[in-house]
Amino acid sequence: MRLVTIVIPCYNHAGYLDRAIASVLSQTYKNVELIVLDDGSTDNTREVLERYGDAFRWESHENMGQANTLNKGWLMAKGDVLAYLSADDELFPNAVATSLRYLQGDVVLTYCDFNLFDSSSQLIRKVSAPEFDYLAMFSQLICQPGPGAFMTREAFQAAGLWNNTYRQMPDYEYWLRLGLQGRFVRIPEVLASFRVHEESQTFAVADEEKAAEPLRVISDFIKSENIPLEVLELKGVALSNAWIFVAQLQIRAGRFLKGGQALGQAFILYPRNFFQVRTARILFNSLFNRSLHRLVRWKNALLH
Repeated sequence: MRLVTIVIPCYNHAGYLDRAIASVLSQTYKNVELIVLDDGSTDNTREVLERYGDAFRWESHENMGQANTLNKGWLMAKGDVLAYLSADDELFPNAVATSLRYLQGDVVLTYCDFNLFDSSSQLIRKVSAPEFDYLAMFSQLICQPGPGAFMTREAFQAAGLWNNTYRQMPDYEYWLRLGLQGRFVRIPEVLASFRVHEESQTFAVADEEKAAEPLRVISDFIKSENIPLEVLELKGVALSNAWIFVAQLQIRAGRFLKGGQALGQAFILYPRNFFQVRTARILFNSLFNRSLHRLVRWKNALLH
């Protein structure tokens, strides 16, 4: 049986951590190594972990960020299949067993559909992940893998560690590199749950540095060696979309002037992006996403 290592990096998510851990320990596939790393939390995360004794491997260290914490966990890992689970997310009991059935041959990563749920674990909606397309991932900045992704150790070693200079979208940048090592396959089943709350990375307001990150990711990636020509031919489209995502983050943070300036740069690079329905959705999301999620959360609270 293949050994699967799942790393849970945790920073101030003590209230959700038990559920994340339980979702790993209750997997139907039993040859799983769990590593939980407390990244200098200031809440009672360490107390939560101490209750488990030696049920799995865990450590606390001074705060060093998500990327460094994950890199540490994967370098500790013994498995030939690797995954990570955010401390506020959960896996379904059959997530590992199902993923291993797909992680065969030249497949280097599997990912699945997932449920989006709120801080009180009430379902918001099901998310059907897009089918994998590397050119779309690069040029449209579509991050197809979400929670419940599993990769081979061989591909991880070839792609290298997570880049610790990225804080807004380090996973997307890593999938760009990993996708050059082999095929990604979508599993058309819900195998994980992704939690949306005020402190989550995808929901929180981005500072100036984080807002600029989409552009930096694409700009740095196209300077890399051994990028296929068919990918580089789409760099203008990718840079335009990167500016659109910069605009989204700026507008969501209330920096409307800078958001407008970013949209101007996007238009100069590739005007056709502004005739795409997807661009309109991104801009709508920048204006109303946080408010809509709050409305859903309030509705769930009233119903329960």
